[in-house]
Amino acid sequence: MSSIHNRQSRARGKLVCMRKRLITPTPETVRSHGEGWLDVERAAIVEFTSEDKDYPVESAFVSGQARGWRAVAPGSQTIRLVFDQPQRLKHISLVFEENETARTQEFLLRWSPDGGSSSKEIVRQQWNFSPPETTTIGSTGKFRLTL
Repeated sequence: MSSIHNRQSRARGKLVCMRKRLITPTPETVRSHGEGWLDVERAAIVEFTSEDKDYPVESAFVSGQARGWRAVAPGSQTIRLVFDQPQRLKHISLVFEENETARTQEFLLRWSPDGGSSSKEIVRQQWNFSPPETTTIGSTGKFRLTL
C-alpha cells in the first residue's frame, strides 16, 4: 500500500488539505459542510484507486459548486474512508454527474468491522446516464450505522 499523502488543492475556491492515499482496486468480494455533517478531512484517511489531477478526491467531500472527483481511467473505482475512531452515521448524500457518455453507475456502500479483513454490504444502487437527457442523479440514504 502506498504512503499517506497530505496534499492541498482548491475545491470551490477553498484550500482543502485532506489525508489520502492511492490504493489498488478492491475485489468485488470484499463533510464539514454544515451542521451535523462529518468533517471527513479530520476524521478519516481517504483511500482511492484513481484520481484525475483536475478532479481530486477531496472535491467529492465539498458541497456546492465543486467540480467533484473523477478517476483518471475508466472502470471500477473505489473510494474508501478509513476512520480514526468509530463513527455513528445517520445520513449519506451523494450526487453523480455524467455529461458526456451514456453509461451505468453503480454505488456500493460497505463497512468493515475488522479493519478491512471482511466487509458487509449495506446498500447497492445502480443508475443509467443518457446524456444530454439524464446527466445528474442524486441519492440520499438514511441509515443508522456505527462504523
